[in-house]
Amino acid sequence: MRKLFGTDGVRGVANIYPMTSEIAMQIGRAIAFIVKNRTRGHQIVIGKDTRLSGYMIENALAAGICSMGVNVQLVGPLPTPGIAFITTSMRADAGVVISASHNPFQDNGIKIFSRDGFKLPDETEADIEDLIFSQKMAALRPVADEVGKASRIDDAKGRYIVFLKNTFPRKYTLDDFHIVLDCAHGATYKVAPHVFAELGAKVTTIGISPDGKNINHECGALHPEVMADKVRQLGADIGLALDGDGDRLIVCDEKGEIVDGDHIMAICASELIRRRKLRKKTLVATVMSNMGLEKAMQAMGGKLVRTRVGDRYVVETMRSKGYNFGGEQSGHLIFLDHNTTGDGILAALQLLAIMIKKGKALSELAAIMSSYPQVLENVRMSSRIEPDQIPGFSKALEEAAQKLGDRGRILVRPSGTEPVIRVMAEGEDEKEISGIALDLCDIIRRADRI
Repeated sequence: MRKLFGTDGVRGVANIYPMTSEIAMQIGRAIAFIVKNRTRGHQIVIGKDTRLSGYMIENALAAGICSMGVNVQLVGPLPTPGIAFITTSMRADAGVVISASHNPFQDNGIKIFSRDGFKLPDETEADIEDLIFSQKMAALRPVADEVGKASRIDDAKGRYIVFLKNTFPRKYTLDDFHIVLDCAHGATYKVAPHVFAELGAKVTTIGISPDGKNINHECGALHPEVMADKVRQLGADIGLALDGDGDRLIVCDEKGEIVDGDHIMAICASELIRRRKLRKKTLVATVMSNMGLEKAMQAMGGKLVRTRVGDRYVVETMRSKGYNFGGEQSGHLIFLDHNTTGDGILAALQLLAIMIKKGKALSELAAIMSSYPQVLENVRMSSRIEPDQIPGFSKALEEAAQKLGDRGRILVRPSGTEPVIRVMAEGEDEKEISGIALDLCDIIRRADRI
């Protein structure tokens, strides 16, 4: 059983276990211990989003790392993919991101990249937990000139902006675009507006005034309706909504219609196939992606490979099987030919380049895929329980799946972080799948009351 790490690093309410300064310091010590034993260099990058608690955790992590004789490079607020880029660019031994991504401000998290810019594998996270709870590091305390030091990379934002602009075709500009850009009061607030403006776009910004507490609050990728309303009001060409740490992108077309990660993947995959740049003609997505995406990939001569929910599992499959593009319906979009993790700004640039090349509005491009109706229900339980332990549930699930046949699918999965069972039904008939989802949820609720 994992003690600290979940599916995407360590996460929780700031200043409550495990997101305390004491644990952060121990995580810093453990990362530094591993770095000193596995690599020659002694340098770790730390970046963060705009949460109030970021200062507390940043200082604790830096203190823990320095106490083990490893140097720290601080970059301040920078998108998660930007920290992955800086880690590899600086030839650092690891990169640490202080962020709870799309969560509200009171939460925070710690994500770790290895020196190659990819998130740590499960076994390394297990090693960190073992070092912390076994007290193996207790007696290891460098002294005098052997302790580490911390310094700042003052031009980190500029380096990342240049990197992003270099992923956009040099022959194109954004001179003809009016973009509504929502930075969610998060880590992209200083970077993203410069990227699009320097490429020539007229940029109307939302969510660029972080106060430590307004990150993701009624804005950004979690609330794209704000961006969409502004696009309709101004008659803009496109809306781009990022999340708090900048690794997600949700867009809207010129009519203010939301275009989710599945549709963006379909558009980009089609262009990559046309250019013979989609390796093995395969797109990697999670079990949550719409059936319509699978049908669209088949129609364009490609295929869809599904993974567990979580962008790290998408990346793991891409790396192990030799694929180069994948993502999630929620807006994580991974272009491995450019960066090692989901990058909302980079994904937006790839989409805009396709719009320019095709000479088409986003609404026309998005028609490449039709979404099947999808119903998602969350059932909160009094305690954690596996769905197959609920009396009669497996039989009901099997009967419902048989009834749908190849006209739809059902996905049932327990949450990895809370006592919740998620039921998703998808198919051609919205009334039918709604009934199936509600019936399955009723069985779960009745079992919880017994």
